Order: sequence, then structure tokens, then C-alpha cells
Amino acid sequence: MNASVALYIEIVSVILSLTYLFLMIRENIWCWSFGIVSSILSIILFLDAKLYSESILYFFYVLIGIYGWYTWGIKGKEETFKINLWNTKNHILALVVGFGLSFFVGYLFDENTDANNPYVDAHTSIFGIVASYMEAHKVLTGWLFWIVLNGISVWLYWTRGLEIYAGLMVVYFVMSFAGFYEWRRRLKIQNG
Repeated sequence: MNASVALYIEIVSVILSLTYLFLMIRENIWCWSFGIVSSILSIILFLDAKLYSESILYFFYVLIGIYGWYTWGIKGKEETFKINLWNTKNHILALVVGFGLSFFVGYLFDENTDANNPYVDAHTSIFGIVASYMEAHKVLTGWLFWIVLNGISVWLYWTRGLEIYAGLMVVYFVMSFAGFYEWRRRLKIQNG
């Protein structure tokens, strides 16, 4: 891909991603539309950078964006669709399945493609799916998953020459703390 085209796509995607994050923290349903478009642009960039697991992850982000928009639209009309907490069993299940799938996907890409950092790429991708599912269901601790994932993604994107995306992940890393504290504050208010 032409470097100037890639840079333009990266900048537009980052702007849309920041809009998504700002609206997600505020629990605004329109976050999903910005996330969908940003994810489509990201797929193009990650395929070019040979980050195949990230490409698959961002395809999933398109799907979870549609699912999230639908879920928040339908459940958002219900009084019961509020920020919630998972029990320990759900967290353990998410971690065990996440690590298992991450190693499996990492192995597949390591053995069968020219992927860069296949195991790190696979872990951020698989746990990104887990965290996105948690977001769609307004699970507070999903923000903690994002804190770790965004921190690792700074390094991953930087090593692939995606400096703007690496910068975006720095912002996401900081904003994930803000999202966690804001959602925790709202949870306390909703639980009276």
C-alpha cells in the first residue's frame, strides 16, 4: 500500500477510534457506529502490516459493533440494562478459554504464515474479543482487560511501524483507566 494512503487511513481511523472511546465511556449508543467504521479501516492497515490476528480481531470488532449497537438499542430500553459485575467463575472461564485460544491461534499463525509476533498478536486479539463482549454487556471489569491489552498493543504496533496506532493505544491505555473509574462511579450510583 502507498505510504501516504496508509498514513491517511491510519489518521482517520484513529480519530474515529477516539470518538468511539469517548462515547463508550459515556455509555452513548453512537459509539458503536464510530467503532465499526474505524475497525474497517484498521483491517486494511493490519493486513498490510502482516498483523493477521489483529485483522481478524478488527473484523470481529465490526461484528461486535453491530451486536453492541443492537444490544444497547434493545436492552437500553429496559430498566435492567445497566453496568454490572461478573462473578469469579465467569472471569476464570474467560481467562482459561482466552489463554488456550491465544496459544492455539498464535501457533497456527507462527507455523503457517509470515505473521510478525504471532503469539503476542494472538493474545491481544483473543482477549480483545473477550473485552469487547464484556463491553457489549456493560461488564465493568472489561475495562481492566483493556488496560492490559492497550498497554501491550503500544509495543506491538510500534514494532510494526504503526506509530500513530501506537500513540492511539497510549491514549486508550490512559482512557481505559478513566473508563473504569467512570463506570465504577456510575455502578455505585445505580446500586444506590
